[in-house]
Amino acid sequence: MHLILFLIFAAFCLAGAINLLLQSHPISSALSLIVVMTSLAVLYLLLGAEFLAAAQIIVYSGAIMVLFTFVVMLLNAGREERTLGSRAASVVGFPAVVVILAVIATVILHAHGLGVASLSDGITSTEDLSRVLFHELLLPFEVTSVLILIAILGAVALARHGHGDSGASGERAAGK
Repeated sequence: MHLILFLIFAAFCLAGAINLLLQSHPISSALSLIVVMTSLAVLYLLLGAEFLAAAQIIVYSGAIMVLFTFVVMLLNAGREERTLGSRAASVVGFPAVVVILAVIATVILHAHGLGVASLSDGITSTEDLSRVLFHELLLPFEVTSVLILIAILGAVALARHGHGDSGASGERAAGK
């Protein structure tokens, strides 16, 4: 059953990633990225990492992707212009990707003890993890929250600034 669920959600993850690359509208790309992040959360659940799956849903699929979607909507981004790409990417890039994948496949095939896992001294509980996150790492956690808030306010200011300039210049032209 785990193998079937793994294959289904791995396929969702790959399909979402490919759809992300093929979309021309930024909102559709952001929605495809949400599919990828949610599929990864299910894969974490299959591995027995419930806290990591919940954090994946709350932080990435929830907060970060909503932030991306709002920023794209506030900046009024339309369709992206399609290009054929550069000549260097097709001449050097594709063979380089093939070589890198071949090296990774060779390393994986020749690795001994691949897939062997052992438990460490103790299993960390969610209580221990939350104590570290909200007591010892509270400052970086809050700084990250403030940076995300500043990014949202910056997107709103940029979106309003663009609309304010066209209205102000139109009023000035009509007044003169």
